[in-house]
Amino acid sequence: MDLRTTYLGIELAHPLMPGASPLVDDLDMVRRLEDAGASAIVMHSLFEEQITREVESRLATVDAHADSFAEAQSYFPAADEFALGPDRYLEQVRRVREAVRVPVIGSLNGTTPEGWLDYAKLIQEAGADAIELNFYHVATDPYETSADVERRAIDIVRAVRGTVHIPIAVKLSPFFSSLPHLAQGLEHTGASGLVLFNRFYQPDIDPEMLEAVPRLHFSTSDELLLRVRWLAILSGRTKMSLAATGGVHTGLDALKAVMAGAHAVQMVAALLNHGPGRLTAVRRELSRWLEDNEYDSLRQAQGSMSLSRSPNPAAFERGNYMRALQSWRTTPQK
Repeated sequence: MDLRTTYLGIELAHPLMPGASPLVDDLDMVRRLEDAGASAIVMHSLFEEQITREVESRLATVDAHADSFAEAQSYFPAADEFALGPDRYLEQVRRVREAVRVPVIGSLNGTTPEGWLDYAKLIQEAGADAIELNFYHVATDPYETSADVERRAIDIVRAVRGTVHIPIAVKLSPFFSSLPHLAQGLEHTGASGLVLFNRFYQPDIDPEMLEAVPRLHFSTSDELLLRVRWLAILSGRTKMSLAATGGVHTGLDALKAVMAGAHAVQMVAALLNHGPGRLTAVRRELSRWLEDNEYDSLRQAQGSMSLSRSPNPAAFERGNYMRALQSWRTTPQK
């Protein structure tokens, strides 16, 4: 089965790749991922907070006042809690690039233009074939409008685009008020692709210690539905590549993402839980389904269930909403 796809202008043997995760910190694991058939390697994110600590700027100020109230102590990890500091991160990009034959995608996570520019260029110089800008921002300022939030993302992409020549993918959350409008702005600014969606890890509260406690919950296939919906909405309405991340655990999950419009499919939880072999299994399942249903290639299925293929997308969305509401039935009482 021909599973070839094009993502960020890069020809790939198939759409399946590990998403940003700690797996890439171990070079032997990176080689195992390639042996398992990964079409590309996505580095985990280098955080702006790591960079600013390195130059003793903004977070040094945070540290100076962290003990002034109990809640602040758990807001930011100490520098030694990060697996790779900025310099070691760049070195790991170089090592991964030398160790594998597939494309390597670097990743930056920040909130201000200043936190991205220098290291975007350094990641490019380290040998990355593309870069993923990971926007993990929770809007908490009541004076910041939705337009302000969108403008920040667009300004950052514009700034990075002026610094690097490699393709730029933008990893977004699903919480923008008009995602198609933002996608249009990002495309016009020079983004090459969108990655949908960033998973927001919800903090818990320890009532006795009066602390916000991080909680890590792996995704399930149910989370894919949100990605499928927005992939289907954006597919055919943008020239950017689209990638799904979050909720892909089986070949059928990957197929749904592709049919909705994904050019690439990133896997994390399934690989953390089951190892690199899970990627091989998902690829096999995807190929088998396409063969059994008489598809000639993956591209034949790509975007086949997008809203752009629907004669009336608005009616399709409202009709699905109404049918879902009517699908529940009470259980007769005995």
